[in-house]
Amino acid sequence: MTFTISAVLLFGGFSFIALKTKSAGAGAAIVLFLFGFFAAGTGAYEPITNVVKSTAEALADIAN
Repeated sequence: MTFTISAVLLFGGFSFIALKTKSAGAGAAIVLFLFGFFAAGTGAYEPITNVVKSTAEALADIAN
């Protein structure tokens, strides 16, 4: 069974949690950057999307 979720929804949820818990670490900064990036869809969309997809696939491969 495959479960898919929008990157904007995923990073938006993490951003909300990071802001509510007042996290100020590097992880929160990355999440907020990715949320803004996917929400805006800038010209650097393709390279960053490829990195995120590769990371997701690597994590999925580790889980299997």
